[in-house]
Amino acid sequence: MIKSLKYIILVCLVVTFFACEKKSQAIPHYSVSKVFKVDSLTTMNVHINSRLTTPQLVLIAGKLKSDSVRIKNLEIHYLLPGNADISLGSNSYFASAVFVKESDVKSDDTLKDNNGNVLRLKIFGLSSEKAWHLLTLQPKEITGKKVLGRFIDDYNHTVIIPFNDPLDKKNNLYIIEIDSTAKVVSATMPLKASDGGVEKWLVTPNGDYITLKNGVLTQYPVDGLGVPFNGIKSGI
Repeated sequence: MIKSLKYIILVCLVVTFFACEKKSQAIPHYSVSKVFKVDSLTTMNVHINSRLTTPQLVLIAGKLKSDSVRIKNLEIHYLLPGNADISLGSNSYFASAVFVKESDVKSDDTLKDNNGNVLRLKIFGLSSEKAWHLLTLQPKEITGKKVLGRFIDDYNHTVIIPFNDPLDKKNNLYIIEIDSTAKVVSATMPLKASDGGVEKWLVTPNGDYITLKNGVLTQYPVDGLGVPFNGIKSGI
């Protein structure tokens, strides 16, 4: 009887240990940069340092929710390094999470934070494994060239590689975009333009352009009034 009691106590201790271990999962580093309020929705821009997994993103969302109990309708935009705080559309962030009202919960809403709050998570970007595969590709087109960075296009599942050719006396900029098989899906030689001291590279006939500064490639539509639709840090 005593042995059975000791066994039961031991099992309870083990279960308690693992339960506490699960609860005390480390929350990945993040920082809140901007909070937007529109009608009944509050949106937070949350900067993360790397491509996180679903459980890691949920941990951050749960912490933000518990720290913001007064906010009833909370949506979170997760931004990778290089993503701009103000931009045009979902191309500009890695993932989004929105907490669901109890009255709006559906049968397929199975994702919850540690406090039981239901949320819907959508990851737009590639996983770290898939991004790393793209970043390590060595297409023949860049052999002997001066590569200026490797930028993951999360929405086309490609990597953008701008480079210079040391043999080109005009020092033109060349840009190729390759898929996961190292196949070139687009190749351009953009025209250089200067606007108020800002160096721009025109990538489409209608005037869409990019800028390259401090290892960040930023993409702008011609009619975006200077607001980017995407910003990408090299090597992320």
